Amino acid sequence: MYRSRIKNETLWSKVVSPQQAAMLIRDGMVVGMSGFTRAGEAKAVPMALADRALAGEPLGITLITGASLGNDLDKTLAEAKVTRRRMPFQADPTLRKEINAGNVMFVDQHLSETVELLRSGQLGPLDVAIVEAVAITENGGIIPTTSVGNSATFAMLAEKVIVEINITMGEEMEGLHDIYIPTRRPYREPIPVVDTRSRVGLPYIPVDPSRIAAIVITDKKDSTAKIEPPDHETRAIANHLIGFLDNEVKRGRLGLNLAPLQAGIGSIANAVLHGFGDSHFHDLTMYSEVLQDSTFDLFDCGKLTYASGSSITLSADKHESVLRNINTYKSRLILRPQEISNHPEVIRRLGLIAINTALEADIYGNVNSTHVMGSQMMNGIGGSGDFARNAYLSVFVTKSVAKGGRISSIVPMVTHVDHCEHDVDIIVTEQGLADLRNLAPRERAKVVIANCVHPSYRDEIADYVAEATRTVGGQTPHMLDKAFFLHQRLRDQGSMQPVAATQAAE
Repeated sequence: MYRSRIKNETLWSKVVSPQQAAMLIRDGMVVGMSGFTRAGEAKAVPMALADRALAGEPLGITLITGASLGNDLDKTLAEAKVTRRRMPFQADPTLRKEINAGNVMFVDQHLSETVELLRSGQLGPLDVAIVEAVAITENGGIIPTTSVGNSATFAMLAEKVIVEINITMGEEMEGLHDIYIPTRRPYREPIPVVDTRSRVGLPYIPVDPSRIAAIVITDKKDSTAKIEPPDHETRAIANHLIGFLDNEVKRGRLGLNLAPLQAGIGSIANAVLHGFGDSHFHDLTMYSEVLQDSTFDLFDCGKLTYASGSSITLSADKHESVLRNINTYKSRLILRPQEISNHPEVIRRLGLIAINTALEADIYGNVNSTHVMGSQMMNGIGGSGDFARNAYLSVFVTKSVAKGGRISSIVPMVTHVDHCEHDVDIIVTEQGLADLRNLAPRERAKVVIANCVHPSYRDEIADYVAEATRTVGGQTPHMLDKAFFLHQRLRDQGSMQPVAATQAAE
């Protein structure tokens, strides 16, 4: 059955068990693995690696992927102590715990940069690449599955390549991918992506068949995403943003097809995109990293005409529906390497509207996407920085409060800066929208407090700004001894709310 997936007959002898393939990986190696936001990851060989480690064999690796892995692989590898160093992104609670304990060295990187570091030798040689595929072509080309991520460069640079052919993925996925790798610096030519629909590469990853050391046949499906449906707050966020964009159209800055949309992973960004389905915008396009449920809902309601991404990550019902009907969407979809989907040159050229999620934002427009209380890593910066710095409009969305109101998502000063105020144009909560373009810091603070802060915290934060302006002054007024008063209160009493308000709530 699987031989029809391996078009090059000389490779049939390379088919082995996951355990045999895993023996190509030894302690201390650097391994590049396919997978981007729980989609298209290699599934069998990593489990075999974990089994070896759990059996007592010393086996620790540097693991580089596209983004997060599905099927609890990051959890399994962390528990088995296989992962010693990890980059550029993760989203697993068990691995997160090991990172914050200092047991795993996590290198948080912009997703567009990882393979550039590999190509230039700054990450050292790549020993083994493990890539999930639909099939292998006659010339050894690897046809990816539901993600491209960094797989292409991993396969091209690694000393040895292991291919996992997933027979649950239909062969009709061939032709969905566009594999383009930038030429070497300093003589690199411009990336010829001039439109969301631009196809500029190959439909497979070009690999010399002699470098394919092992082929493993798997039948395990992608993990599905747990995407919360839109709620009152996320619908309000969507309405605020749509109202803002409608005003941009009225001012002649945008047409009713807007500009190519990008949205980060997660329930809030996904819910905001859902809101476009009820808007009067039409003929929308998307140039993003992850294509979520909302992408296909917008296709189905006729709002979206084309989408370019690096992976497809869906809820359980949507996953089955989309893969079963992939031919219905195929002519309107393209999956690219993440260094192309996230490339600053292309993002700037296409003029994207980038919508990403903030963990917290401050009154001057700085955004923290990664660290709780400034120290504890959540997931990583991902691609949000690639888009925020280079988009036509850089939008950050968040609910104004978290944990039942005990935490304000808008604070005087963020405890960690991933996106500085220079890269943030719009902040939106369910309370309202702050347009920060062309505003000085003191003006930004007024707009953010008036429009984005929850009423429970608005007066206190406004008082802080007033006192800082009066006593300290400056371009960006801050009192260093009081800037983190909300975070200190959270640390000391478990809530950012004043003591009286906390006691009243109890």
